[in-house]
Amino acid sequence: MPLVQLVLVLMVVGVLLWLINRYIPMQGTIKSILNAVVVIVVVLWLLNVFGVLHNINQFHVGNVDRTR
Repeated sequence: MPLVQLVLVLMVVGVLLWLINRYIPMQGTIKSILNAVVVIVVVLWLLNVFGVLHNINQFHVGNVDRTR
């Protein structure tokens, strides 16, 4: 992903979050939760884009091999 596209996506997400926080009336706790979720999703997306989470789909929880 080119750096310009990455910066544009981050700017769009930031502006959308600012618009939601500014113009949509919500309780403070809901805004805090929304902001935290957006930040966590963006950080995970950035880690995936830069290849840090490249092997995340190889982790399994529980017993996947049922032939044993």
